[in-house]
Amino acid sequence: MQHVADSASQRPVAQGCLSKMAAALPSRPESNVIYHLRAGEQRVPLNERIGEQLNLTWTGAIACTHCGRATKKSFAQGYCYPCFKRLAQCDTCIMKPETCHYHQGTCREPEWGEKHCFQPHIVYLANSSGLKVGITRKTQMPTRWLDQGAIQALPILEVDTRQLSGFVEVLFKEQVADRTNWRAMLKGEVAALDLEAERDRLLQQLANGLVQLRELHGADAIRTLHEQPMDFHYPVDTFPNKVVSHNFDKKPQVEGVLQGVKGQYLIFDTGVINLRKFTGYEIMVS
Repeated sequence: MQHVADSASQRPVAQGCLSKMAAALPSRPESNVIYHLRAGEQRVPLNERIGEQLNLTWTGAIACTHCGRATKKSFAQGYCYPCFKRLAQCDTCIMKPETCHYHQGTCREPEWGEKHCFQPHIVYLANSSGLKVGITRKTQMPTRWLDQGAIQALPILEVDTRQLSGFVEVLFKEQVADRTNWRAMLKGEVAALDLEAERDRLLQQLANGLVQLRELHGADAIRTLHEQPMDFHYPVDTFPNKVVSHNFDKKPQVEGVLQGVKGQYLIFDTGVINLRKFTGYEIMVS
């Protein structure tokens, strides 16, 4: 990997294949989420670059994030086609965990499934573009919420397996959305919600459905949590009035003044780009 000085800005230049941005909570709750762009083994601090010119150039190369082979097209955010078809983490049941087929003996990678799917999962409420329900492995809090650009989040239930979290999420989707409106999230016009009140309302409305799930899977298989909501603040100086997207496939160079970072998006004065979408793309950063 290259790591040299840019003679014009005297800042380092990183070159490597993109991974999703690293996001970390600050030491003080009222401070901004801390972001680093990851290009190969290099990490570029982003919070300190806000208000400055930032250039990203795709070299034309893409490498599979799993096997490392060169690929002309990225599948499922970073995989070559053979890995996309072979890996359990690329199967449709990852997006729809209620369709898990491990018990049928058809899991693509049983050992991977046992490690990742048969462990505690959290059903949560979040506010990224309005109220939504979601699921995540217990170990992925709060990363999951930061990746979504949520300004608030509240764990409400804990379950034993990923499939069971899917069954619970399907129940909750009768009353609340499960997707983020990314354009609304990036405009920064999302109003704060009383997530505890929303939790109580939904648990009451869906009580019968939860009883039925507990009867099927065990009384202790779905456990009610009593957590406090979390608030998140993002390093954004200026939100866009109109959201225009950059796309490396259409234009290999993305540049402009970096105005903020939220979720997995960089916000430039020239438009926004979802870096996670281009996982595996080799870029130069200056």
